[in-house]
Amino acid sequence: MQERLLCDWTSTDGKEKLKVRKLDDSVYIVYYDGDLLRAYHSDIAETPFASVQDLDSNDRKYAYVIWKLSHDGKRLTLRNVNNKVIPKETRDSAAVAALLTKNVRNPELFGEAIECTREK
Repeated sequence: MQERLLCDWTSTDGKEKLKVRKLDDSVYIVYYDGDLLRAYHSDIAETPFASVQDLDSNDRKYAYVIWKLSHDGKRLTLRNVNNKVIPKETRDSAAVAALLTKNVRNPELFGEAIECTREK
């Protein structure tokens, strides 16, 4: 659990809002532009990933993101994991971890970055 993530964030263009809260010692609850998400942190190949589950969808879809927090804790960068590299059908956590480890240096693994700043 990264305590510095627990706050409100706004994308640098001001269009997206993100609220990160602690549910317990290993689970975050995230409110992202009207969607309620559950996120689990894991480090894979020395890279911080989060498995994100959409709690509002009937089938509780999963997505994977990489995140990076600036040293001063004021900027957060999020990038989606490309579902062409890690197919959505891959649901077993060990299989996902193996694919992430194998592709961590693959530039095709990550989508466009979203830059956020900490709200006061």
